[in-house]
Amino acid sequence: MDSTSAATKTITRAEWQTMLDSVSVSKSSLNRLVMNYLVIEGYKDAAERFASECGETPTVDLSSIEDRMCIRTAVQRGAIEEAIELVNDLNPDILDTNPKLCFQLQLQRLIELIRAGQIDEALAFAQSELAPRGEEQPQFLEELEKALALLAFDNQRTSPVGHLLDLAQRQKTASALNAAILASQNQERDPKLPSLLKMLAWAQTQLDDRTKYPRINDVVTGALQDPEESATSGSSASGSGAAGTSNGSVPMRI
Repeated sequence: MDSTSAATKTITRAEWQTMLDSVSVSKSSLNRLVMNYLVIEGYKDAAERFASECGETPTVDLSSIEDRMCIRTAVQRGAIEEAIELVNDLNPDILDTNPKLCFQLQLQRLIELIRAGQIDEALAFAQSELAPRGEEQPQFLEELEKALALLAFDNQRTSPVGHLLDLAQRQKTASALNAAILASQNQERDPKLPSLLKMLAWAQTQLDDRTKYPRINDVVTGALQDPEESATSGSSASGSGAAGTSNGSVPMRI
């Protein structure tokens, strides 16, 4: 009886708002959360404006963001050699002490050669630079084989390994390099905000099994939906909300 009652309980918007109002979060805490996101994701101009407007002092020198973003942008453009040069100028230990990241960058360089149709150059590069690394680290061989498999297909983008040519692959490499640079500077590797959004999605999924309540189905606006509306749209929105935070790029009004 109690279980059935709990499962069908409905929390009204007024009741939900009263509970939300009882939770005290300082403005400075919210400001630090926003600044943390802007700094780690590399939004230098936005971080400077935010610091000026709210008086929140960044925990790092904002000028250091510029070098990091130049490197990230180079990877996102497919200019891997340029990115490697910039990283080595910034701190050569980043790649010297991280063979996995170094291989990931060189693999991305191979993919860019294949993308450009430079097949002979790609094969020569794979043989001279990547194959020896695969012999030293067998776990790298599978990734190398996947990249080289692109050459077996006339239409590479629709092949089983065509995802390697997606811009998301460049973004993956850029994010790994960005995280390594942050670690070398003793900074946090990941912003807190996406993790909070994932926690929100998880918490709402847990509540969905127990009660009806005003739900946040759009993390961009943060708007609450009444229980009747949430009951029909909550399931699909929960999935999209969680996926939307995976790359750390979904903003949330706070």
